Amino acid sequence: MSIEIGSPVDSAQFYFVGGGIASLAAAAFLIRDGKISGERIQVFEQSDRLGGSLDGCGSPEDGYVIRGGRMFEEHFVCTYDLFDSIPTLTDPTQSVSEEIHDFNRKVVTSSKSRLVEDGRKVEAPHFGLSYRDKCDLIRLSLKSEDSMGALKIEDYFSNEFFRSNFWLMWSTMFSFQSWHSLAEFRRYMRRFVHLLPGFNRLEGILRTVLNQYDSLILPLSRWLEDHGVCFQMETQVVGLDF
Repeated sequence: MSIEIGSPVDSAQFYFVGGGIASLAAAAFLIRDGKISGERIQVFEQSDRLGGSLDGCGSPEDGYVIRGGRMFEEHFVCTYDLFDSIPTLTDPTQSVSEEIHDFNRKVVTSSKSRLVEDGRKVEAPHFGLSYRDKCDLIRLSLKSEDSMGALKIEDYFSNEFFRSNFWLMWSTMFSFQSWHSLAEFRRYMRRFVHLLPGFNRLEGILRTVLNQYDSLILPLSRWLEDHGVCFQMETQVVGLDF
């Protein structure tokens, strides 16, 4: 954002570096809630595609690549608030949030192959946590973050914990390694503890109808374009002054 000292905000120009979901959401909030004209907003993206890690792309001939995806659940209040204002590409009378909720009422996630072990499907695996592991998890949730310092996950839990089904499911869902921050592990645990009753079936997880580029990024970027936002693609920002 660039604002001259002493200039009124209604003459300001707004610039976003990177075309990921954060920049697109911020631009939409500027327009919707800040009443800023889209013509005063520019987004610079180094690649030829918006969406950041939600840039699923490809073709039936060459295959598809989706670098990342975001796990949805009912408590993503800010996300649903944003996409309540964004119409779907197929039905301008329906918002993206309505589409997500309608779809998940019809297609309820309940994995029948949460893990694969020795080539066999494990439908609802037991967590495999020992009494000590359970106590360690409870104790961790009560600790202050300041008390953890630079501790790693492997500094806190026993070796047996890392052989449990719980760790296998948790680490693969949230991309944790044993050498990652213990404080970050605690944040995720406190944030998603309400999903534990259905964790071994992925219950409580919501899906978009298509991959998240087509279901989220495309509708949002089209809405921004319709409001006059300028996207500068294949543009690298090499210097910023503050």
